[in-house]
Amino acid sequence: MQLEFFPSRTMTIYIAKMFAVRIVAVLLMLVLVLQMLDLLGESGKVLGAPGNGQAQLLTYVSLRLPQLVSRFLPYSVLLATIITLMGLNQNSEVIAMKAAGLSAHQVLAPLFLVAAVTSAATFAFNERVVTRSSATLKAWQAVSYGAVPVDSGVKANVWLQDGSSVLFAKSITGPITNGGKAMVMTGPSWFRRDATGMVTEIVTANTAVYANPGWRFDAPVAFDVQSARKSALPGGQVYARSVEPAQVLISKVDADAESLPQLARSIAAVREAGHRTSELEGKWWHKLSGPLSAMLMPLLGATAAFGLARSGHMFIRAVIGMALGFAYFVVDNAALALGNFGGYPPVLAAWAPFLLFLLIGETVLIRTEE
Repeated sequence: MQLEFFPSRTMTIYIAKMFAVRIVAVLLMLVLVLQMLDLLGESGKVLGAPGNGQAQLLTYVSLRLPQLVSRFLPYSVLLATIITLMGLNQNSEVIAMKAAGLSAHQVLAPLFLVAAVTSAATFAFNERVVTRSSATLKAWQAVSYGAVPVDSGVKANVWLQDGSSVLFAKSITGPITNGGKAMVMTGPSWFRRDATGMVTEIVTANTAVYANPGWRFDAPVAFDVQSARKSALPGGQVYARSVEPAQVLISKVDADAESLPQLARSIAAVREAGHRTSELEGKWWHKLSGPLSAMLMPLLGATAAFGLARSGHMFIRAVIGMALGFAYFVVDNAALALGNFGGYPPVLAAWAPFLLFLLIGETVLIRTEE
């Protein structure tokens, strides 16, 4: 029995099913409560846009729900671990399993199996659902919950520096590939500024395309600030010659709204433009290490499984397991923030908390139960 990682088939299925049901139950409870609180705070903004009603509220819920599920699934695994193990301990099932020759790791093996499946499902869910819903929601919020954007890849309200002048676009669509020739600006405005920073001229148009260099405005209209006069300019005028498509990408790279391959391409483009990429690299690595946090939760919450239930220390053990789990999330967020500021290398910032608490959990389990 000691040489097998999993207990018997019947016991493995029994514990795994119990654990999986509790994960789903806790997740539903957390997400429903948090979704209602979030909707109370945002419903006024959603309904404040002209023409919005119940359908738009349901659209907001459908876009926000995947974010809440992804964020709080590891917490659900932690709470489900403690609830499951406390139940097994109170019913003396853990004592029976250890009396049958099972080690602490074998008792936890079905939980690790379910947690591993949860981690894989979380990664796939983040890549296929959360990134798209996040991109669409942020684009929708950028237009103050107006018309729901069809293209979730739209970059909204983009400001770009052109020497002393400034280029603004209400939205930018199209990929950066092929030299940015497919990129289209909607509602571009170019602000000419003098040496003191005062705006002297504003040129607007309906659309603009990349002219390599600069951006070619379609039917531009110039507004002279000093004389307060508008004048139509010949079509095809090129402005903002120092603004390149890479700057558009750099100004609006959102790691939460891009899948792993997309973010890798964005990082490569930003690096080629000569800009710092440590923050994006840290988030790229965290897309891998983040879902694995679910696998740590059975180990960190394992203290609730052992010790005599009638000794009165079960509550303390459950609190210790919960404290270890929440400490991991605090350290993980802190390490990622330090990595964003360049305090840690991106790989270390993403993986150090996971490895640290893996060692802590194993040490606690081995020293106390093995």
